[in-house]
Amino acid sequence: MDKTDKLRYLFGPADRKDPAAPVIHRHDDFEHASEDDLAGFEVETDDQGHHYAVRKTDLGNEQV
Repeated sequence: MDKTDKLRYLFGPADRKDPAAPVIHRHDDFEHASEDDLAGFEVETDDQGHHYAVRKTDLGNEQV
């Protein structure tokens, strides 16, 4: 028996769905918590093109 035959026997045949169908992404509680946390940051870019995150509550309080 070939390895793929063994896997097919164990897991069943491959599920071949329509590749043109849109991907449905369901958010769980952890993802919602992460999005809420990341919403408190703003992406800034310095003169050299480096990107970094700054908390929105700290905007305008940066020391030069």
